[in-house]
Amino acid sequence: MRLIHTSDWHLGRKLKGEDRTPEIAAALDEILKQAQNLNIDAVLVAGDIYDVPNPPAEAEQVAYNFFCKLKEAKIPAIIIAGNHDSASRFDGIAQILLYLGVKALGRPQKANKGGVINLDTPSGKLCVAAMPFASERRLLKYEDLWTKDDLQQRNHYKVSVQKFLAGLATGFKDDSVNILMAHMTIEGAKRAYSEVDYYTRDNYILSGQMLPTTAQYIALGHIHKPQQVPNAAPTYYSGSLIQVDFGEAGEDKGFNLVEVEPGRPAKVEFKSIPCQKPLKVIRCKEADLEETLEENREHPGFLKVVVELNTPKIGLAEMVRKVCKQALIIEPKYPKVEQEKRVEFQDGSQFDAVEEFQRYYLQRQGITTPAAVLAVFEQLHQEMSDAIA
Repeated sequence: MRLIHTSDWHLGRKLKGEDRTPEIAAALDEILKQAQNLNIDAVLVAGDIYDVPNPPAEAEQVAYNFFCKLKEAKIPAIIIAGNHDSASRFDGIAQILLYLGVKALGRPQKANKGGVINLDTPSGKLCVAAMPFASERRLLKYEDLWTKDDLQQRNHYKVSVQKFLAGLATGFKDDSVNILMAHMTIEGAKRAYSEVDYYTRDNYILSGQMLPTTAQYIALGHIHKPQQVPNAAPTYYSGSLIQVDFGEAGEDKGFNLVEVEPGRPAKVEFKSIPCQKPLKVIRCKEADLEETLEENREHPGFLKVVVELNTPKIGLAEMVRKVCKQALIIEPKYPKVEQEKRVEFQDGSQFDAVEEFQRYYLQRQGITTPAAVLAVFEQLHQEMSDAIA
């Protein structure tokens, strides 16, 4: 049996105002082409189809067009909700999606309540234990919020997830290919740091020992770097479909091709997909800025430009974008300056606004306040003081 494991499409994503949906649509077209060429039996989507719970119509259109084309190619799909998706929206349209050959699950369910999804494929039976993103608050009862402290609540969440996963594994069958698909953070996974920080640390870091060893493949979503996680069963993140943010600049993106048969561990191959608009971070000193920009004038994707400066340079962004219109972020970088110690004031009469502004400027910019900036601040401060008086 051949499966495609993909996740973290983030349809509707914008980066500094630039809509990334057309890039994602192009990547999905490539997945469709590969699915047909590789005789894929099913496509597994491990969450975060959309970037926001209420996605724009254009984003939904791209997703539905992809599933319609899969239907035409007679390739079924199983999808689960991620932390960016609306679980209720997924469950609400699940019956409609069945007409497209798509089985969707928004909220975690027990094995006998829809948490285990079975498919008959041309290559045999497929059994998928589906674990959508589980919010900590949703797994806590109201009384737990009042009677349990923070540590007890965290332990309750992790124990609940472990019980859910163990329960789902009871739905596996000897004559089927048994897969676990989940949207979660497993301990030891390398982050891209374009993921939502809150949902990838602390309470939401789960031990790989929670994952059922009886699965022949564990298809994970949530972490944007494609990688294998050390575990008893073959456990993989397929990663995001495009370079979502500049923390992923230069990374290969694609999907996992999974070859598996009942009773045997899966064989996994990462298949790259060309980035339509690759992200690139360029770093240079002020003296090399013009030459560096000229070298990147024709870059087909988006740029983040980091320039080392000794002092602030007026019009830096305009200068960069005059040569490289695709530069989305222009970041000045100043040499580190030993910061002054913050003075503790005993009372309000000792507070000097100008002096405090100079400290603030030094801490934020790493240099002493330019005379022109300081003069403007002093003028504004005087005007405000006069108005209050």
